[in-house]
Order: sequence, then structure tokens, then C-alpha cells
Amino acid sequence: MRCIRLTIASALAAPLLCWGATASGADTARVIVAFKPGAAALQGSARALASDTAAHTAERLQRRADALAAVAGRPLRAGRRVAERWQVVQADGLDSAALAVRLATHPDVAWAAPDLRRRALAAPNDPLYPAVSDGSRPQGPDAGQWYLRAPDANVRSAANLEAAWDRSTGNGVVIAVIDTGVRPEHPDLQGRLLPGIDTIDEIATANDGDGADTDATDPGDWVTAAESRSGPLAGCPEGISSWHGTQVSTIAAALSNDDNGMAGAAPGARIVPVRVLGKCGGYDSDIIAGMLWAAGLERVAGVVNANPAQVLNMSLGGSGACTAAYVDAVQRINAAGAVVVAAAGNDVGKAVGTPANCPGVIGIGGLRHAGSKVGFSDLGPEIALSAPGGNCVFDNNLQPCTYPILAGTNTGLQRPVASTWTDSVDYGVGTSFASPIVAGAAALVMAQRPALTPAEVKQVLQTTARPFPQDGATNEPLSSDPVPACVAPSTAEQLQCYCQVGLCGTGMLDAAAAVAAADGAFARIAVRTASPTADALLELDGATSLVAVGRTVAGYAWRIVDGGGIVAGFSGAANAAQASLLPTGAGSVTVALTVTDDQGATAVAQTTVTVAAAPGTSTPTPPSTGGSSGGGAVQPLWLLALAGAAWALRRVNGRG
Repeated sequence: MRCIRLTIASALAAPLLCWGATASGADTARVIVAFKPGAAALQGSARALASDTAAHTAERLQRRADALAAVAGRPLRAGRRVAERWQVVQADGLDSAALAVRLATHPDVAWAAPDLRRRALAAPNDPLYPAVSDGSRPQGPDAGQWYLRAPDANVRSAANLEAAWDRSTGNGVVIAVIDTGVRPEHPDLQGRLLPGIDTIDEIATANDGDGADTDATDPGDWVTAAESRSGPLAGCPEGISSWHGTQVSTIAAALSNDDNGMAGAAPGARIVPVRVLGKCGGYDSDIIAGMLWAAGLERVAGVVNANPAQVLNMSLGGSGACTAAYVDAVQRINAAGAVVVAAAGNDVGKAVGTPANCPGVIGIGGLRHAGSKVGFSDLGPEIALSAPGGNCVFDNNLQPCTYPILAGTNTGLQRPVASTWTDSVDYGVGTSFASPIVAGAAALVMAQRPALTPAEVKQVLQTTARPFPQDGATNEPLSSDPVPACVAPSTAEQLQCYCQVGLCGTGMLDAAAAVAAADGAFARIAVRTASPTADALLELDGATSLVAVGRTVAGYAWRIVDGGGIVAGFSGAANAAQASLLPTGAGSVTVALTVTDDQGATAVAQTTVTVAAAPGTSTPTPPSTGGSSGGGAVQPLWLLALAGAAWALRRVNGRG
């Protein structure tokens, strides 16, 4: 049985579920616009539209469309009249969801909605997606792509992707898969891939005869017994090729509804493959170079990424604290507007590894089908939320795995041979598989509301997550022991346990709820004063806050949560988009902003600002609370040692 996939932080396979609608393509956006009564664009046209000639009607509809072109950022073509104040507009160069968000900001627009193509409700026709009970899959799994469907009483951790696709399929969003590269000939990656990069610098690790270049093709990452004993790969675990990047890529965005293979979590998204792992894994330098290239921030092999990613998936990791290199890289990537999603690790319930433990990264834990923490998954406060990681529920390795995560792979034990998919015998489980499921969900959210920041995408995913169950799991058939509650990680292993908030994140991923919440309100506070100091005005701005799609801001309300003894009140109005404070000394002050829309809904943001002493004033230096956490350097990030994987697998089988 080939189980090397389990040795890597595995990515979650995300298939298409039942389609109720399909979003129009990224280059043919269609949106239905409703104008407000009395809107300037309607003046003199409503009556004429009811009775005028077709040519005049088309002309007036185009004039309305032209009135919206400025907020759309591109020319608009008028479509059909739907009602007296409703019409269709079309544009090139972006998707329907993005155009709708832009049009909703126009003062004449009451609401704007994507004009989607609807179909009879049916599951996608990818044959590996549905559950079967007739023995038509000799190697199964009978459960199909269980983790992408709606949850039920038995499969409580299912991520509810199917319902999310009614609103968003991820059109226009680019997901960078920071991994082993891809096999571009795989059927489920056709039309999914954008030009990628290979950042691996060392020839022995690269296994493709050269260093960094623009070819992200995965040549295989096998390690022979001889290589493990001596030479540049000495000490590396022996094993066959994992094809891990292909697995992760298909889980995130496999070609779907094509009557072949599987379905992806974000079927409308595109993949930029970034090859950073080869034989024996990859070094931090290769990985971080790949991260920065993926976000369009740095050159590799003389090339800048022409398709900067909005989501980076990192189904890899290593032990130790987050280093300054990763902290800096993630800060830059987040500042560029990209989300970083990373697997928590498969060290059997120990502390979360790097990069999932880095500030600004959305760390993902792994769940069993029952909603409990799967045995191999690590846990801790760095995890943002959890998603299905797969589990087998058996007491020996001769039985088929019951709830694996399906993925595209290759039959080659060393070099590539033929494309295929994992199944119940050659199966995959791991937090590496949970991560791309969430990365796909993040892509759906960003396609639905492109204006969201990385922090807001994380907020949406966390606040919409479903509560962890605290009963219903079992250790049968391996043991009759009851399933305990998860506790804080230590040096001891921790098998299946009931997740607690703060150890497995805020809850279980609910992609449909997250996509719906993306259309909501988000208060924002920007500190406009570059270097706040005592005796100088501290300028705050809430004008970039977002209200729900189709609504307008009705009011702002600022409040001092904690003046820190250095401010007593606002220097001017506290009911406008901007506000100011005059601190009298060094310290910190916490303020909150409540934004109210025209239908009375509110959103609240809070921030703490550190104020320095006035120039020339001596003040004690407070202890440092930022920067690198110190400690030893992070080990090179291996895919995961085979021995550790096998050990973790024993816990998957029944207790995992």
C-alpha cells in the first residue's frame, strides 16, 4: 500500500457539489442592476422605455449603463430590460461577482446582483464525487467526496462547499500551491494551471537537473535507500514519490463537472504551481522565495509572477517557532492583499508548526468525519479553524479506508507514469488535505467580495464556522475507551479528542456560510498619523469601511474604549468618518468605531494605537513584545518523515 502521501502535510481534496447555478466567466461579467427611484440616470427614460422603439430603448439602456462605467472601472454594455428600474449590464475583464460589488457603490444603484446561469439541481457529474453502495468502485471510497457536501448527523465535519457554489465558484481568483510542483498532464488540472515557478536551488533536492527556473513540473521526490545512507541526501527518509503538489492542486481547484475524476473546492479558481519541495523536502529559503514570487513581490529566475495569487496554500511545515524570515514574508504578502493558508501539521497532537504558527497565517487543523480532532492533527492557539483531514476507522491496514480525502495523483513510484486518483487503498489523509479545502473556501469568499482584506477573509471564515461537537465520536473498533476532550499540546502525543475553541480554532469550516457573510458589513479603522507622538493630533479614518452589498453608510460613531490615561476625549466630532485625538503623553489608547448602514445594521472595529513620547522627552523603554520569538532556527521543512507518517497512520486507523 502506498501511504507516502500521509507523510506530507496533506492537502484536502475539494470536489464540486450539487450545482444550482454557475457564475458567468471572468471575461464576460453579467450583472442585474436595480436603480433607485428618482436616480439621475433614469430621468426622462422610464416612460419612454415602456413604449419607445427598440432602437431608442437600447440607446437609453446604454446611457444608463454608461452612467455606471466610472464605478465599474471599465466600459459597460447594456443588456435586456428586466423591470422598470432593472436592467442587465455586461463587462469584460472581471467576473460577475466583482462587477456587482463595484456597481453597488454607485449612489444611483439600489442593488446589483450577478446574473447567473441556473440549472436543475444536480450533483456534478465527476464520477468520484457521489457516494456509492453498489460495489461499482472496487477500491472506493464508497463515501465519495464526502467532505465537500453538506454536513449530516453522521458526517458532521463536511465543509458545505456545495451550497457555497450557488453564490461563488472562485472565478477570477488565483490560488498559489506552494508545494512539490504539479503533473500538468493530469486530467483534473486541464485549464486550471497558470504559469508557475521552481524555486529549488540545490540540484540534488530539485531532482530535475537544474536549479530555479520557470518549470514547475514535478519530476518526483523519491529517495532511495542508497541516497538516504550517504551523499547530499544522507539522513533523508527513504520513500517513493508523493506527487503531493498535484494532490493539493486538485483538491483546491480540480476541473469539475467534466464527467471525469473529481471536483475541486473552488472550481472557478486558477492554480499557480510554485515548486519549493523536492527530494527530502525544501529549505526555508526556497519556500519563502516561492511565497514572495507567488504574491508578485519578488523575481525568481528573472521572472515576476504575471498572475499574483490572492490565496497561498502551504501544505507543508516543520517544528519550531515562526522565524523572522517567515514573519516578514507573511506581513508583506498580507499587505499585498493575499491570504496565506497553512496546514497545522501531523505530529499527533503536538504544537502547531511553521508556517501555520506565523502571525497573519490562517492555520488549519484536521477533523475526522465525526467532527472530532483526527489523531494525527496538531493543535494549539495558532489554529484559526479546522476542516476535514480524513480518517479510516479500521483496526488493520488490510481494510479499505472509510473516509479518505480524494485527490489527483500519479501511478509512478519514482518518475511519473500515468495520471490517476487516490482511493480507499492508495489513500490520503492529513492536515495537508484540510488546508486546500480552506484555501478553496477563501477563494470563494474573495471572489464574492474582492474588496475584503486578508484579515477580513480570516474573520469571515472564523465567525461562520460551525461549533465543534462534544459527543458522538468513538474509538471503535480499535478501543472502547471514550473520546476525551482536547488539551493544550505538550511533548506527549494526543490522539482523537473533542476539539475545544482555542485549540482547534473557532469551529468547523462552513463554506456556504462564509460566502454569504462576505456580503456583510466590515468596519475599518485606519491610523493616518504615521508616527503617533504625544502633544500631536492622532488622526483616525473609517471611510474605507464596508457596509452590506447594496447598502450605504448612514453614520459613524467613535468611542474611546481605553484612553490609557493619555486621552480624555476626541478633539473634534465623533460622528464622522474621520476623528482625531490629542494624546498628552506616551502610552497606548484603544478606540472603537461603529458603522451603521441605511437599514440600521451595524459593524464594529477596534484598534489600539501606541503613542511615543514627544520629541526631546525622555521616557522608559517598555519591554519588547514584537519581532522574532527567538529560539533555534526552524529545521528544513521536510514533506514529513516516513517514519512519522507511518506512526501517525496507526493512529488514523480507528483513533485518528
